[in-house]
Formats: sequence, structure tokens, C-alpha cells
Amino acid sequence: MSKMKYDVVVVGGRIAGSVSSLFASRGGADVLMIEKRQEIGTPVQCAEGTTPATFETLEMKPSKRFVASKIDGADVHAPDGRKFQIAGENSKGYILERKIFDKDLAVESAKSGTDIMMKTTVKDLIIRDGKVCGVVAEHMGKSVEIEADLVIAADGVESRVAKMAGLNTTKLPGDIYSCAQYEVVGLNTPPNWLKFYFGEEIAPGGYAWIFPKGKHRANVGLGIRGSNKTAYSYLQKFMSQFSATPVELKVGGVPLSGVVSKTFTDGLMVVGDAAGQVDPITGGGIHLAAACGRMAGEVAAEAVEVGDSSSKFLKKYEDIWSEKIGGNLETSLKYRRILDKLTDKDINIIVEFLETQDFEAISKLAALKFMGKHPNLLKVLKEIL
Repeated sequence: MSKMKYDVVVVGGRIAGSVSSLFASRGGADVLMIEKRQEIGTPVQCAEGTTPATFETLEMKPSKRFVASKIDGADVHAPDGRKFQIAGENSKGYILERKIFDKDLAVESAKSGTDIMMKTTVKDLIIRDGKVCGVVAEHMGKSVEIEADLVIAADGVESRVAKMAGLNTTKLPGDIYSCAQYEVVGLNTPPNWLKFYFGEEIAPGGYAWIFPKGKHRANVGLGIRGSNKTAYSYLQKFMSQFSATPVELKVGGVPLSGVVSKTFTDGLMVVGDAAGQVDPITGGGIHLAAACGRMAGEVAAEAVEVGDSSSKFLKKYEDIWSEKIGGNLETSLKYRRILDKLTDKDINIIVEFLETQDFEAISKLAALKFMGKHPNLLKVLKEIL
């Protein structure tokens, strides 16, 4: 078995992993990022939407190389066909080409000094006296032992690496939304406007979406929960109303149960989908993966500099992300649990109200007056407000 030594080993080469590697390398750490696939950026398992905050975090400008379209707002469709619009500064965003964006992040990380190993799978952790001290991996059919001061687990939903370290990343079946998406061509949809569709017949327990990518291309997909039918079968039914040609099918799962109970231990931090750092309402994780990846990378570099990768020191990472985004994630999780309680009839009533309102300027008094006419919704409204 061959042996290697690094300050930091990052497991996973998507956004959370590449950003962690990038900022750890910029901070002076000797970093190795390992990726189980032969190419970073594929397969795409994402609707590819993100916010301007992603680029602020990365200190980079949106590039035509990987930005497919710029978004100004969205239509939200109720089960009965009603809709309301969301617009304004808080609604602006981008649809990315993840295959290009993810690889560009890896390239930037490499330029900053990160070494990268493809086709490499973690088989075990090196643990001494209860502390993670590296990984045992398989690279191109050969075993390699990689010692490190600390490991960053960015290996996706239900992180195997975090579990090996004794952290609980297990999700209940109801915590994972099953998603299916086509990238299509020939769809006549506004190039700068998202569309969301709710309804038990469309996407039980979730919603469907259309994310435009310009030049009559779009991502058309949905996420479901609690159904004995597949997300793909619902996608086929949803697609039947459009005249468009699929050119790529993407499937996967999204964790919407909130962040795992602990995102660090001696010698290890967990980031991105592996940590459940995904918005429980939208399922969006790109901006959160970038933000938490930067925090993890910066803390990793600091840990290497001071020579302390103990649990006591790495708790700093959890303290930072909890302060910066923890409150928003907790609020989104509460809203998602409220949304879970709503029937199609409830959603129709709410959209009936919202379609006549300025979404970003709704007064509590106006909302209370409307909901007061619907006793079944009043309790829900009080929880939200």
C-alpha cells in the first residue's frame, strides 16, 4: 500500500469540496481533494439555480462561461391554476451550467495549490486515539493510505465518511425528496423567469419547476415525497403538457430535514449536502455549499497553522455557520413543516390571496383579515407570523 501525507484531505469534488479546498489552499494548507468519479461536474443532480450571494462568497463575477440565464422573478402556480408572481431584489438569481461551474471551481482550487485525485474512493478512515488522522482510499484499483491533520467530508447525502467518524448523518425516508429532471430544448418559456407548480397530482409532497437556460432550453423537473410512484413517472406526466424534446435526464435525492446534529469531530468537518446544509423549503444548496465550504476551508487552514485539529478547535466551524446561516435554515425548516400540513385546497386559498398582493410588502394585518375567513388556515398563519 502506497502512502501520502497532506495537511488537509477533502473528500468530494463538487461545490462544497472544491470551495473547501480552494480556501484551505489559499490559507496556506497543503490540500488534497479526492473525487470518486473520473470527471468533476458530472453527473448533474441539481436544478442549477443559485443566488448572487454565491458569487459574493466566492469573490468572483458571474461568467457567461457557466451562467446560462439571469433570473428576475418567478410564477408560483396553485393546484387549481391560479398563480402569483414573486419579483424584486430578493428574487434575482442565476441558472448555472453546473458541468462547467463545478469544474471551474476545481480548476481555481488547483491553481491555488490543491492536488486532485480522480477515480478515488474512501474505504476507511485512519483513526488514532479517537481522532481522524486521514483516509484509506482506492485509486485506480490500488490502495493508498493518506495521512492528514484533518479531513473534510463533502461526499454528499448521508455522508459515508462522516458516519465512519461516528457522526450521525442518517436520514429517514421522509427526509429525502426524490427528484427527477429533464433538460429540454424547444420549450417556449420566458428566459428570465422561474415557474413553480404545486399540487398532489403534479408532485405530491413537493413541487415541480421550470428553470430557463436561454435559447429555448430549460430544466423541467420535480421533487416528491411520500408517494408509491416514482419521481420519474410524475415527471413524464408533467412533461406531457409541453412540446419540448428532452436531451438529458437527471435523478437524485435532496435532504430537506435540516442540518445534521453535529458537523465536526476530532480531525474532521462535514460540509454541504453531507451536513444537510440545504434550504428545507426550496431544496437549494449551491449558495449554502459555497458559504459553508468557505467557512470549512478557512477554519481548516487556521487549524493547520496553529497545529490544532481537535474537536474543541473545529467547533469554531459550526459556531461560524450557525451564526451566519443557522437562523435562516431553522426558519425555512419551520416553514417547510407548515407547508407539509397544507392540502391542495389550502394552497389554492393562499394563492388566491397572494395573487392580489405585493409579495414583498404584505402586511400582517391584511394577511390576518384574509386568513380569518378560513379557520383551517388561521392556525398555520399564526405559526408563520
